[in-house]
Amino acid sequence: MSEGILLIMLKSTTRHVHIYTAVVDSNQLVPSDDRLTLDVDPDNEFNWSEDALKAVYAEFDRLVDGSNGQDLTDYNLRRIGSDLEHFIKQLLQTGSISYNLKSRALNYSMGLPQVVKE
Repeated sequence: MSEGILLIMLKSTTRHVHIYTAVVDSNQLVPSDDRLTLDVDPDNEFNWSEDALKAVYAEFDRLVDGSNGQDLTDYNLRRIGSDLEHFIKQLLQTGSISYNLKSRALNYSMGLPQVVKE
């Protein structure tokens, strides 16, 4: 980085998705002009399988690739974050993830849990 150039870290935070124009270095976010960092479900509201997490990261990659060539703006980051929120809601509705009943904040932000009648 050239001396005198200040990188400003952009971010998009929704309840379950945090996106930063940064890289993680020694547990710190370091602003980057060409890398994004994704934090999924920072409050541990859901129970995640490895496959469900992989699906979210794959959807993130697809959305970022689809934005290739566009300016990296707050709006574009918020759009990607919002689209990922909808994707996570679909995972919940299809049963790929479930609410973590041991979460510190049970607010059912994606809708009430489904009760299966037997």
